[in-house]
Formats: sequence, structure tokens, C-alpha cells
Amino acid sequence: MPDPSLDFASLLCSRLCHDLMSPVGALGNGLELLADERDEDMRARCMELVADSAQASADKLKFFRLAFGAAGGTGDDLAASEVRTALEGLVRGNGRVELGWLVDAPALGRLPAKLLLNLALLSFDTLVRGGRLDVGVEGPEVVVRAEGPRLVLDAEIRSILCGEAAPGASARTAPAWLVRQLVEAAGGRLMLADAEAGVLVLAANLPE
Repeated sequence: MPDPSLDFASLLCSRLCHDLMSPVGALGNGLELLADERDEDMRARCMELVADSAQASADKLKFFRLAFGAAGGTGDDLAASEVRTALEGLVRGNGRVELGWLVDAPALGRLPAKLLLNLALLSFDTLVRGGRLDVGVEGPEVVVRAEGPRLVLDAEIRSILCGEAAPGASARTAPAWLVRQLVEAAGGRLMLADAEAGVLVLAANLPE
């Protein structure tokens, strides 16, 4: 009988590979062009493409390393600056999204940090026309607020976060399932609010 935890891990890996495919592919294309190009101006442009693609790949790896993995920090805490750097990398390639960091603590527990990163990822994906992404942690509550001219929250992801969907997952919805499982295992609760047009708030309330 298949191990559900292994299946879920493979789905998270699939999501990571899907998001890395574009910058890594662009990096390879840039290197191919650079090998054949003799014009100095074109070579300079190729180098810019290679540098941008390498930065995007590094940003995504750093983010997913903390969001999906067990890396970073020592003991039970992560430096807040490390979490912030990962989030900045998430939005860096999208000049239409502004990040607001509303965390005062110098360190975050691994669970709040992982929830913050994954809720931010889900919210970031809804900002199809750009906007603002604010993230914060206050006491036992992790809150992410997305605001933009057009927000699109996938119906299946909504159902998962609201506790309505039956067990199951895909690479697309794996971060939402990860959030739900982490919160439920901790005895907390998830909240979703998007009554106001152009605004989405996702929050995880954890036991103190």
C-alpha cells in the first residue's frame, strides 16, 4: 500500500520542479546563446539573461528550502531575517508586487515560519495583476494579506483551506494541504476572509 506521506512529499517536489523549470530553462537558453554569439552587445544581453535566471533559480530554491523543507536556523527557531529574505526572493521577479514585512520578533518558530511562507505563496499566486502582499506574526497568529486590482483564488485551494475538501492533493494544491495539515496537527485553526473586493486575508491561529 502506498505511503501517503511519500506521495505528499513527491507532490511538493513536483511543485518545486514546476516553479524552477522556467528560470532554469532560461538559464540554459542563455548559456547556449552565449556560446554561439560573437556580437559584444548581444553577449552582454545574454549575460544579463544568465544572471537574472541564476538569481531567480537561487531565490526559488531558498524559498522552497524553508517553505517545504527542514533547513535553516538552529534548534526550533529561524531568524526572522532569513524568512524575510526568502519572501523577498519570492516576489523579486515580479515588479508588480510589493512586499510588506510586519514582523517585529528577531526569530520565528519553525511552524509559524513555515505557515507564513506557504500562506504567502498561496496569496502571492492570487495577485494575477500585481498588488501588495503584507505578512505578519503577532503572538500565536500568522496573517497574510493580499491586495490588488484582481485576485484569483483557486476554488480547490479555497475548499482545502476552509476544511471542506476531502483528503487528496495535486502539485498545484500541495502548499494548501501542507498548511492545513500543519495547523490541524498543532490544534490550531485556519481563517480565510475575502469579503472586501480586491482583498484576501489568510490567517493561522495557533495554540499559545
